[in-house]
Amino acid sequence: MSYHNSLERLISIMDDLREQCPWDKKQTIHTLRTQTIEELYELADAITEEDWKGIKEELGDLLLHIVFYSKIGQEQNQFTLSDVIEGVANKLVFRHPHIYAHVQVKDEEEVKKNWEQLKLKEGKRSVMSGVPQSLPAVVKATRLQDKAKQVGFEWELADDVWDKVQEELGELKEALTIGTKAEQEAEFGDVLFSLINYGRFLGIDAETALEKTNKKFKSRFEQMEDLAKSKALDFTALSLVEKDALWNEVKKAE
Repeated sequence: MSYHNSLERLISIMDDLREQCPWDKKQTIHTLRTQTIEELYELADAITEEDWKGIKEELGDLLLHIVFYSKIGQEQNQFTLSDVIEGVANKLVFRHPHIYAHVQVKDEEEVKKNWEQLKLKEGKRSVMSGVPQSLPAVVKATRLQDKAKQVGFEWELADDVWDKVQEELGELKEALTIGTKAEQEAEFGDVLFSLINYGRFLGIDAETALEKTNKKFKSRFEQMEDLAKSKALDFTALSLVEKDALWNEVKKAE
């Protein structure tokens, strides 16, 4: 089957919906915002699960939102979908001089460094300005650290980063003994930030790692509940020792 005119078909459908559907006619960039965020998280879930069918579906939903925003932008005489596509195409060409000009690079890290320098030439105030404020904290920490790396603000060795983790843990322990709640919170945040940085040095994405642990914990906990039910036990009434025994039984079964 040929999908040569798929984008044109989607644009045509969007035009019809905007003109004829009561719900679509009422939408604004603000009413769509929350739904767009939800769609992005659904895509992230599908990627984590390597659910290719789900990835395809969620990409379609995001594409719909891009077309929807572009339709509203056109109505407001701000931009069109063609402007969006042409803008990102121009940006890609400008930020890849090693492909479209005569710049030489030796590896992907040099590409990323050049990318940040080119963004500053485009008028960005800081290398940090490209990190959205609304990013989840773990993702934001990773992006901030990676941005800093591109301009040379980076540890040289993973062992140095681990030493920093140990240092931050020591400061947290001290704050827990003599510090205020605000100081304890600050030191706890520093520990998390340094651990995320250490994971980055190991090539581990902290957000992905934590989400996999979340899923593992949720699965094991639900299996604990099922196991208790199969033994005719009241899960909520069990002692911590009894719950821990169920937990270990579930882990052993894995």
